[in-house]
Amino acid sequence: MATLQDYRNERLRKLAALRELGVDPYPAHAERTHTCAEVVEKFDELIGQTVSVAGRIVSIRSFGKLAFIKLRDASGDVQLYLQKDDVAGLDASRGVLGMKQLKLLDTGDFVQATGEMVVTKTGEKSVGVHELRLLTKSLRPMPEKLDNKEERFRRRYVDMNVNPEVRQRFIRRSKFWQATRDYLNQHGFTEVNVPVLEHTTGGADANPFVTHMDALDDQQFYLRISHELPLKRLIGAGFEKVYDLGPRFRNENYSDEHLPEHIAMEWYAAYWDWRQGMRFMENMYKDVLQKTFGTLHFRLGEFEVDMSGKWDVWDYAEVIAQHYGIDVYHTTIDEVAAKLKEHSLEVEKTDSIPRGIDKLWKNIRKSVAGPVWLVNTPKFISPLSKANPDNPQSVERFQPIIAGSELGNGFSELNDPIDQLNRFVEQQRMRDAGDDEAMMLDIDYVEMLEYGMPPACGWGWSERVFWIFEGVTAREGVPFPQLRHEIDEVTKAIYSEAELQ
Repeated sequence: MATLQDYRNERLRKLAALRELGVDPYPAHAERTHTCAEVVEKFDELIGQTVSVAGRIVSIRSFGKLAFIKLRDASGDVQLYLQKDDVAGLDASRGVLGMKQLKLLDTGDFVQATGEMVVTKTGEKSVGVHELRLLTKSLRPMPEKLDNKEERFRRRYVDMNVNPEVRQRFIRRSKFWQATRDYLNQHGFTEVNVPVLEHTTGGADANPFVTHMDALDDQQFYLRISHELPLKRLIGAGFEKVYDLGPRFRNENYSDEHLPEHIAMEWYAAYWDWRQGMRFMENMYKDVLQKTFGTLHFRLGEFEVDMSGKWDVWDYAEVIAQHYGIDVYHTTIDEVAAKLKEHSLEVEKTDSIPRGIDKLWKNIRKSVAGPVWLVNTPKFISPLSKANPDNPQSVERFQPIIAGSELGNGFSELNDPIDQLNRFVEQQRMRDAGDDEAMMLDIDYVEMLEYGMPPACGWGWSERVFWIFEGVTAREGVPFPQLRHEIDEVTKAIYSEAELQ
């Protein structure tokens, strides 16, 4: 049975034969007038006209004086129809191959075909080839099937060729972020890219990645865990509607809904409060999801979710009291730990009341179809949010609960510098006591608040929103998920001269 090395060696032989003929197997220049889909869809307009298409060979059938090639580009497939008397002969200087050189082509090669649109005897709309140019010689055969998840993740470029629906997923992912940008831009927001490297990182409960900068005497920096604090500095600087969209990094375990590196967006609007933010986001969800998926009705696992109507609103403390009999504002760590154990939830040494109550809430959340707004979160769980004047122990925070997940986060932003400093100090104490996810004390941010920041509302969501509505896990939802570095034995054998480790 032929091995990968055998197939590769045969293609290397063909590559050498092409070079001997004077053909450049990897030219820089290509020309095409139409995509594969266009020549089929516009066949009635193009019949009899000369077109040029380019793409990857999917299959070749040769019968001496007659050959058929299935060609594929990003738009779709088209058949190339080659008759010996109609196809130009070898012109090595231009990379043109004649019928005799078809034996040097393989599936996976890229070619350019020029000819007239015709219909074959079997009724297939085809390009009747006059000239065939080699654009790229492939050295490995594309597998017919690829089901192994590890292999799919490690070689996504193969996965997307063999499983084209995976490539379509990332087209939808692109639409999701384009629709996000479009909606914000249409509502007067300005996109401003803020730093990824930060002296002090904050804006979320997360363990950061640590790095160093040689240019600043090897000072320690963190990869941002959130866009929040730099964007709110921009509100203090005079921007009234601002957002950033890009990667953030949280040094945490993988899960079906979390990746250490992922794409996120945050916006901040001066002179808005949380109620305005909720109304804005209900409409934004509808707009972005409709443009991405073409519907507002979803079957997400066990949940039927209708995003077209008005959302329910749940009070955080009331929900916890109903499910566990706990008053979140007057409880102890022992009471919280007891409820965690009662419901078979993990109790860790570093757990605090905020962490424990958050675990209890997440145990409720997993069964909520939504869409629901969770509001009036306790202040001790939300150290960057403005207190609710109707209940100063809670904050003006709004979180969307959909299909068992929190798919975003919004606040009336805290702009009292003294209050913010006190909350930072408390978070720093938790961090010093061993909670690596507690926030750092960012004194520069406090100083900005002392110069004055207007009332504002802020919102953030990550690509988890896309993953959930796409119905895939986090790793399936990104093109190149991080994996443990490995080089298989076949690759080591093929590239033995490189001494791969």
